[in-house]
Amino acid sequence: MKSIQNRVVQGTHNKPIVTDVFYKEDHQPKKIIIFCHGYKGFKDWGAWNLMAEAFANAGFFFVKFNFSHNGGTFEQPIDFPNLDAFGNNNYTKELDDLESVLDWISSEEKFKNEVDSNDISIIGHSRGGGIVLLKANEDARIKKVITLASVCDFGSRSSTIGDLENWKKTGVKYVLNGRTKQNMPHFYQFYEDFKENEQRLNIEKAVRNLKIPQLILHGDKDTSISLEEGEKIHSWNSKSRLEIIEKANHVFNVSHPWKEKNMSKELEKVVNTCLHFLKE
Repeated sequence: MKSIQNRVVQGTHNKPIVTDVFYKEDHQPKKIIIFCHGYKGFKDWGAWNLMAEAFANAGFFFVKFNFSHNGGTFEQPIDFPNLDAFGNNNYTKELDDLESVLDWISSEEKFKNEVDSNDISIIGHSRGGGIVLLKANEDARIKKVITLASVCDFGSRSSTIGDLENWKKTGVKYVLNGRTKQNMPHFYQFYEDFKENEQRLNIEKAVRNLKIPQLILHGDKDTSISLEEGEKIHSWNSKSRLEIIEKANHVFNVSHPWKEKNMSKELEKVVNTCLHFLKE
C-alpha cells in the first residue's frame, strides 16, 4: 500500500489544502473515497490514518485533507498553530475546499491510472458530516455519501448562536479546546456568512433532495452529537440507512494521540459497515 502525505492542493481561499492519499499502486482504476474531518479536527487526528489504510487495503483510493482554514499549516498540519485562520473559517469555505479536492482528484495526472473519477464517495465526521451532505446534494460527481456522528443542522450550533450583540461588537468570541487548552477564536464573519448562505447550508433540505445512496453511522454513547441527530437525518430520507454503533462515543472510542496498532473495535465496525455499503 502506498501513501503520499502532506501534498498541497490549491484551493480558492489563498491557503493550502494539505492532503493525504492512500492506495494500492496497481495501475487499476479504483473507487475514490474523500474524507472530511470535523470541527476542531484535522486529517491526522487519532486513528484516521489506520482508517485510511483499511480502506486502501480493501481496494479503494482514499483521500483525506485539512480544510484550508482549520487552523493547521503545511509545516504543522496537526493541531492549530494558526488560530487566525481558524477564526476566519466558515461553512462555505469548507464546501469550496471540498470542491477543490474533488476537482483535483478528478484531474490529477499522477493518479490517472489509479482512480475511477466516475465513482466518488464522500465521508464526513461530525461537522464534516453536514458538509458532505450539502456537497452530495450539489455535486453530481458524488455517487454515495456516508456520515459518521454527523450534525443534523448548522443553525443551532454554538458557532452560529450565542450573544450576537456582543459578538458583533467585539468581532470575536472564543471556544476553549479542552485537549490543547487553546482559546480558539470565531470571528463575526462566521455568523454573517452563515446568514448570507442560510438556504444553501440547510442540511435537512439537502438530505430530502438526495438521489444517491446514503449511509448514516452514529454511536449510541455519543455525548457530543446525540444519536437523535442521526435519527433526524435518517427520517429526512426514507431510502437512507442508519446503523447504530453500540457502546461508541462521538469518535468511536479512539482518541488523540492514538498509539495502538489497531483501530478500536467500534471504529473497525464503522469501517466494515462502510466497506459493505460502498461495495454494493
